[in-house]
Amino acid sequence: MTVFFLQFTEEKLGQAEKTELDAHFENLLARADCTKNWTEKILRQTEVLLQPNPSARVEEFLYEKLDRKVPSRVTNGELLAQYMTEAANDFGPGTPYGKTLIKVGETQRRLGAAERDFIHSASINFLTPLRNFLEGDWRTISKERRILQNRRLDLDACKARLKKAKAAEAKAACEGDAVPDFQETRPRNYVLSASASALWSDEVEKAEHELRLTQTEFDRQAEVTRLLLEGISSTHVNHLRCLHEFVESQTNYYAQCYQYMLDLQKQLGSSKGEIFSGTFVGNAESASPPAAATSPPAVAATTLPAVPTIPVVPTIVGVPNTVAESVLNPNEVKPPASGTRKARVLYDYEAADSTELALLADEMITVYSLPGMDPDWLIGERGNQKGKVPVTYLELLS
Repeated sequence: MTVFFLQFTEEKLGQAEKTELDAHFENLLARADCTKNWTEKILRQTEVLLQPNPSARVEEFLYEKLDRKVPSRVTNGELLAQYMTEAANDFGPGTPYGKTLIKVGETQRRLGAAERDFIHSASINFLTPLRNFLEGDWRTISKERRILQNRRLDLDACKARLKKAKAAEAKAACEGDAVPDFQETRPRNYVLSASASALWSDEVEKAEHELRLTQTEFDRQAEVTRLLLEGISSTHVNHLRCLHEFVESQTNYYAQCYQYMLDLQKQLGSSKGEIFSGTFVGNAESASPPAAATSPPAVAATTLPAVPTIPVVPTIVGVPNTVAESVLNPNEVKPPASGTRKARVLYDYEAADSTELALLADEMITVYSLPGMDPDWLIGERGNQKGKVPVTYLELLS
């Protein structure tokens, strides 16, 4: 042990030679270190993505270390759905606001359930293999690398010992080759030199034997470590497969969320006119409707954009004008001389009534606006078909 630390210290101080590994081995070591470092970073950031709450992450970590089941936790979407449902019950589930809260709450509940499934899938298919590598394969590699480092230090210590023994043997041999002075009463130098040369020869043989043993152990350990390091390629292949599964589960999750929100948007879009007409507009008309609004003109030609003669009832933002709705019968209106545009349909849309135009994704239609229309709607034409279409479902091209 003393020789071991002496060799290590002398290497750090630059006073001892060090056995260098070949370039291929060094590349394997560098790739292994790189894999470990980036795996740790990807693992930590994925955990943050799946669970942004640091306290919850620490709690889950402790449960895993204690080998206990992580308690089920309500997602933010599910919690929001619960609050919305309770609020709807207090406000009245039959009121427009209560009905909408229930619809949105149900969608939030579905979003929360989809998030839970995504987190579970990502944890099993992506996080678990990364953790298994860091806690299993990498620990084995680190252990074998430490053993290899110890074997190398032993090998270099034996090399240094043999070098010193050979130097001492050569020095003793030189002193023994000198002709002794037999005129002296006690020619001790010659006797001592011959004895020292024999001792150093034995020391050299011992050092060579130890060197052969340590070299064999070092070579064997280097081969074991090399095989483990070359296994990093298999680790990359496994992590690549896990990455594909993670992307697949994330794609499914966002596709579900998109579909849920699209369904909710259709529900709210189809019921918006009914809800607002029965509340804000109905109240405005019952209070004191303008005289002109009680008898809307029946001539469809007055709806052309260039003729601002249609009487308008004051509206609330986002509330359709009842006068405009009564005048803008899609089957009777004519397109304006100018102001029509082409639009591409983004999503399928199912018409709520005969005044609306059903849409298919990616089809092209002609759209235009009429005075007094709700800004969230346009008149759409497809051949001989005509009807109102929601702006949010369109991409206006020209």
